[in-house]
This record gives sequence, structure tokens and C-alpha cells, in this order.
Amino acid sequence: MEDESPEQEQLVLRSPAQFRALGHPVRHRLVNLLRQRPATLAQLTAALGSTKGTIGYHVRILREAGLVRLASTRQVRGGTEQYFALVSRGFKLGEDAEVGPEFLINAALAEMLPPGPGQGGRTMLRHLWLTEDEAEALAVRLREYATDPPPSGAPRGEAYGLLVSLYPADIPALSPDEHAGEPG
Repeated sequence: MEDESPEQEQLVLRSPAQFRALGHPVRHRLVNLLRQRPATLAQLTAALGSTKGTIGYHVRILREAGLVRLASTRQVRGGTEQYFALVSRGFKLGEDAEVGPEFLINAALAEMLPPGPGQGGRTMLRHLWLTEDEAEALAVRLREYATDPPPSGAPRGEAYGLLVSLYPADIPALSPDEHAGEPG
């Protein structure tokens, strides 16, 4: 296999073709597979339990949208095996993109598996009361946590999705209770 070219940090998603490509569940799953490493059509087909024709079609759509590239080729028994890879380590929404956070939320919902027997859900919505500086510091740390590669040689476990959105919430604040501490 040839050496991979250095990948960009993150591709900024802007075009309707990119969002259409990522909006299909099979293509979304292909992107998740290719986040692990470059792979051939046969490897992708086996991982998804599909047909080579179906996977080839969806890889072509991802390539045409500029999300997947041909990473390398290898000669095998009278043929050429092609390895496909993502064009960048990750994707982020462009500020001028016509879609917003709902695109990411829908993608996360599509890949969430229901909790198994005896497993509690891990999805929650909480609100934090932070200063602007605290919110920025938290956003920086979450970004680092979500983008830092795992330590070399770390044991591989089950894949978990992480959808992080730190946003100012439309929650009014109550004025102080002037009767706080008084007997009821």
C-alpha cells in the first residue's frame, strides 16, 4: 500500500452536495468506518453487510461531494485494489452553511442505538450557569477532548458518539427570592 498523504485537520462543510451525501444513513456509516482507517470496497462491504455495488455507489457519491478520496492502490492477483479515505480528520459546519445544528442532531439520532437490557441511557440535557470566560474555557476543553487522538496502544473499546453543543440557552433567571430562609 502506498503512503497516505497528510490529511487536513477538518473540512468545512458548505455545499448542498456535501450535506446530501452525509444525510444518507449508509454514507454516514461509511464515513464513520473511514474515520478508523482507509479501506477497500470489499472491506467496507463486509463491515456493513451489504453488496459491493451498493457500497461502490455510495463511495462514489461521497467522492463526488469531496468527502472521500482515493488514498492508495495495491496490485492483487491480477487486479488493482483501491483504498479509500476521508479527505480530512473531521468535518465541521461552515458558518455560512444553509443547515445548522439540526443536521448534526439528526445525524447523532440516526446512529444512536437504544440502551440494552440493564443499561441506563447516557443522553441528558443539562444547563450550566457560566460566565462568558467559563463558557469559552469549557468549549476549548471539550474541543480538545473530542479531537485528541487516543493514546498510542490504548485498548480499543466500543464506539460511542459525542455530540457537544455549548450554546446560550433561552432560560430566564429568577430574581432573588426575598422570602428565602423564612419559615413557610
